[in-house]
Amino acid sequence: MDSQTLIGYAVAAFIVLLVVVLRTRRTKRPIRRGGFGILLPVLIFPIMIGFSIYSLTQIPNHPFHLPVLWELLCAGLLGAGLGSLMLYHTGYEKREDGLIYSKPNKNFKYVLIAIIVLRFALAQYFQGLDYTEFTVLTLVLAYLYISVWRIGSYMKFRRVRLGLVE
Repeated sequence: MDSQTLIGYAVAAFIVLLVVVLRTRRTKRPIRRGGFGILLPVLIFPIMIGFSIYSLTQIPNHPFHLPVLWELLCAGLLGAGLGSLMLYHTGYEKREDGLIYSKPNKNFKYVLIAIIVLRFALAQYFQGLDYTEFTVLTLVLAYLYISVWRIGSYMKFRRVRLGLVE
């Protein structure tokens, strides 16, 4: 294994640990500002995608081209499926103080780890793809994953807030 791969694994482990810690702390604090923070990644991620794609178009001696449509559709379907899986394991509850909190979920960290492992397995499987194509596919997968999860989570939050779900 080369050092770049090890750095990638270390970054992934750090992200998993950070998400698990933040998610655990989040169950102890109420959700504020009408749940806007739930949707924030969906609004910020397109800006990051734009900067990433722009930087991909600026690689010297490397023409930029998008992946073929079926690859984009597969990445989109996989992202939507993973987002749905995370959404299934996300819940909210109104507590005695009248505020809404994230429900603790003991399976959340395992689902997150499975998603990271799947992403690395796909990275190993698709090593033959061009770097720019693989990056675009990863961005599409990640955006749809985050969008499905966060928009669905916001809808769940709103239902609890409006008292439609106990």
